[in-house]
Amino acid sequence: MTEDELLLREAETIATALGRMFPGLCEVVLHDLRDPAHTVRVIENNLSGRKIGDPATEIGVARIQDPDYPNVIQNYPNTFPDGRPAKSTSIGIKNSEGVYIAALCLNMDVSLFATVSRSLHNLISTDDQQQPLTETLRARTVDGLRALVEEFAASRGKTPRALTPPDRRELLRNLKENGYLDVKHSVPVLTDILGVSRATIYNYVS
Repeated sequence: MTEDELLLREAETIATALGRMFPGLCEVVLHDLRDPAHTVRVIENNLSGRKIGDPATEIGVARIQDPDYPNVIQNYPNTFPDGRPAKSTSIGIKNSEGVYIAALCLNMDVSLFATVSRSLHNLISTDDQQQPLTETLRARTVDGLRALVEEFAASRGKTPRALTPPDRRELLRNLKENGYLDVKHSVPVLTDILGVSRATIYNYVS
């Protein structure tokens, strides 16, 4: 077995172990940088929708092109394809010749922690708050829309996708009354956040 294959085999073991330690929370991807067009070799807790054999990311390409590219890029902000925020770390792996042959990448879904954080905020708050959706109005943007949905869910001790149909109906009617459904791309964002179809969104606000 060549040195490169040995390193990759050991990295596979690490990737699998890390993924199993953080099920559902942290995607772990091992990239084989020897083949830029097909780098994804292992993917645990698939949160990004990628598959084995998918190509390198921008950081992977940078490492392939430049052996002096940083070995570790830690805790940088990232985004999953469906818009969920992520916290990422990328670790380059070199062989004895100083050539990058692999990268181990961790992508943590921090949207779940945002909901917990908002729940804790509501728990310790001493203000006499009414409906949080209408009292925390801000600039009408997609980010503002996402934050309002998370706050609404947190006020009920749930994640956005765990909201009941009556909860979703109340949420969407409030969003409509406050102009958030007029925000560009609001409906696709809501379908991703709530895990429902466009038809369901329109039915709730009709």
